[in-house]
Amino acid sequence: MATGILISRLVRFELRELAALFLVLGILAVLSAWRVSRRMAVVCLLAALVPAGAWIEIRHRPPVPPELDAAPRELVILSGCVVSPPAFYEGRGQMVLELEPGARAQVNLNLKEGEQGPRLVYGQKVEVDARVRHPHNFGNPEAFDYTNYLARQDIYWLASARSAQSVRLLKGRCGSIFRAAISKLRMTALERIEGLYPGDGYATGMMQGILIGDSTRLEKIWTEHFRRTGTYHALVISGLHVTVLAAVLLFLLRLCFLGEMPALALAAAGAWLYALVADWQAPVVRAAGGLTLFMVGRYFCRRTRLLNLLAAVGLAFLVFDPQQMFEASFQLSFLSVAAIGVLAVPLLEATSAPLTRGLKGLADKGRDPYLPPPVAAFRLELRLLAETAALWTHVGERFWLKGMAGVLRVVFFLYDLVAVSAVIQFGLALPMVVYFHRVSLTGLTANAIVVPLLSAVVPVGFAAVFTGWRWLGAVAHLLLRLSQVTVDWHVGWEPNWRVPAPPLWLAVAFVSLLLLLPLALRARGWWRLLGLVAAGVSFVVVVWHPFPPRLEPGTLEMTAIDVGEGDSLLLAFPDGKLMLLDGGGTPAFGGRPRTRLDIGEDVVSPYLWSRSIRKLDAVAFSHTDEDHIGGLAAVLDNFHPAELWVGVTSDAPTWLALRQKAQRSGIRLVHLNQGQRFKYGGASVEVLAATRENKNDSLILRLAYGARSFLLTGDAERREERKLEQGDLLRQTDVLKVAHHGSKTSTHAEWLDALRPSVAVVSVGFENQYGHPHPDVVRRLEERHTAILRTDRLGFVTVRTDGRRLAMEIGLWSTDGWRVGPPF
Repeated sequence: MATGILISRLVRFELRELAALFLVLGILAVLSAWRVSRRMAVVCLLAALVPAGAWIEIRHRPPVPPELDAAPRELVILSGCVVSPPAFYEGRGQMVLELEPGARAQVNLNLKEGEQGPRLVYGQKVEVDARVRHPHNFGNPEAFDYTNYLARQDIYWLASARSAQSVRLLKGRCGSIFRAAISKLRMTALERIEGLYPGDGYATGMMQGILIGDSTRLEKIWTEHFRRTGTYHALVISGLHVTVLAAVLLFLLRLCFLGEMPALALAAAGAWLYALVADWQAPVVRAAGGLTLFMVGRYFCRRTRLLNLLAAVGLAFLVFDPQQMFEASFQLSFLSVAAIGVLAVPLLEATSAPLTRGLKGLADKGRDPYLPPPVAAFRLELRLLAETAALWTHVGERFWLKGMAGVLRVVFFLYDLVAVSAVIQFGLALPMVVYFHRVSLTGLTANAIVVPLLSAVVPVGFAAVFTGWRWLGAVAHLLLRLSQVTVDWHVGWEPNWRVPAPPLWLAVAFVSLLLLLPLALRARGWWRLLGLVAAGVSFVVVVWHPFPPRLEPGTLEMTAIDVGEGDSLLLAFPDGKLMLLDGGGTPAFGGRPRTRLDIGEDVVSPYLWSRSIRKLDAVAFSHTDEDHIGGLAAVLDNFHPAELWVGVTSDAPTWLALRQKAQRSGIRLVHLNQGQRFKYGGASVEVLAATRENKNDSLILRLAYGARSFLLTGDAERREERKLEQGDLLRQTDVLKVAHHGSKTSTHAEWLDALRPSVAVVSVGFENQYGHPHPDVVRRLEERHTAILRTDRLGFVTVRTDGRRLAMEIGLWSTDGWRVGPPF
């Protein structure tokens, strides 16, 4: 089924073609069962699932997006139904408004200082004065498909309202009564949690995230160490929460002398209720589905096989929503359970599981003949040890047997946790590298402590929510703090490295070896050793990533990374040296709160990893505005540059924090001065402007290689342009990085006449509120027959030169993925 879904993404089919193929394979299956063999019939039926999967994928493709009769950033009145109540944090709120069935807008409310957000609930009709725009993906490889993510929730517009006064209540109700009840239950739970921890933002945000799956108040700094140590999965709402809650509920119901099937039915019902309260989050829904299938299997007295259960749940979800197969959450959930079933369970059965079972009834010698010889010998050794201890201490032998059994159960439990954690880390290495560029080493021991602690937080936290008892809330908070202390300690031992995605051939080889490993483990002799060594070596290569950056040798390259309304330029020099000039950012103009998007971590770094870059030689910034320097903190952490080139600085808090980070990391500060000329990486670098006296100035660099040159202007404005014109510092330039995103305050006619650029690169945000690039700037460039390459329309823009000719590449986002435009 998954193969068919994948093929339909790569090859275009007509529904009638797939139906015909499915019919032919079905007929072959019937004929095979009748005249040939049942085995051949099974093969034909399995083959028929391929066109069935392709047919399902085509049928579930999103429809043509609805249209809104409004220009980008136009102020409109949106009228609709509140389907996701607003959640407010740091002066910002967000809600989802359904304008018509299947057509929703995500509304961001920017509150004024001291203003309270409107108290809205599901099902209210409202009117909002807002400016609308379409969602847009960053135009770089490995960029998150934000547009499709929203479209899967029927959200096709982003709207921004200036204040709470922009929202007006209308008469009447909308939506469903059932959803309204669930939404009220969810809001009540969130308010209960807030009441348990008044004034404690950390406890409130973390507990709301762990118990209800509401990450509105979660700060990234609180969870960063969980991410680095590979324990974040225990922090976010997941199938683990359902498992813990179901186990506690089953235990309580069985204590009340309820039968197995009624208890299982109530536990399954509770899991589905939890999924509804958790806003129908996919991991919880999958776990509830798995528990329901387990209950059905027990009712029909079927043996519970983990992989069969996993396959049934996966098949059901692919039938109802085949798009899930391409989501990281779906892949990680099923791969982790598959790794446990295929690798961890056999490992434990060969090591600790028989010994753990052998601890039961340790004093009963009559059990020994019915146990495997190694387990019987283990029990005999423990009884001899207990007998010896009893003789030495004059304490009863039965006391020592119970004590040793208790201690060994704890030891085996910790061993099981570490073993399962190691297997999951190994099995999920590839998707963790591809999606998150992380592989944790300290997670082996961190998970052994954090998973039990946070598992205990779930039932204790819900007990506190239901009862309102603050002492239970304090116990849950203590467990949460202990887990935080654990990960903080482990992060000191965790190497701060990030891993680019491996080449396709290595990914295929690793997956193939992973699939063959269970077969190798069942074999004997050299085959088992060969399978273990091959899988281990491929794992090391994936994590080590001994591959050079993807560069054109002997060329000077400038790539404008699409960071929205900001600047970030990757500079690759002829001898292979790499520099990043500016790191993008998300400024907060007019007192508006910043978004939680970290451009350096979420946009710039993924692009560099897509080029197989693990380390930069230098990082520079043109000036200290947030949209240029805001993302550099993450870049310093992820790519460990040797030098930080400093030109124009100010007392901006972002720059002061960046300087401290560089000094703590041992990064050398290199101060640039106007008029400097030097060789770097096989090219010539000239500093045209680097005034540290005016915060509005920008660092301006001219790079030359052979007969070609690039002029990098930052946010230089007319005053700086005039200085360079009057100082006779301008020469003909082949490639111009247009200043200030094409603002009308820069790139005047005299400036262009002096430079006479062949290519102009504009780093600008999609449908930005400033109107960049200004029509006058575009007109001036067009009048001089300069090729204009804009990141908002073309994605990332790369210009290379071998010293004689120029070659360009552009990245264009499409629904099928990335395609790179040919050089021209």
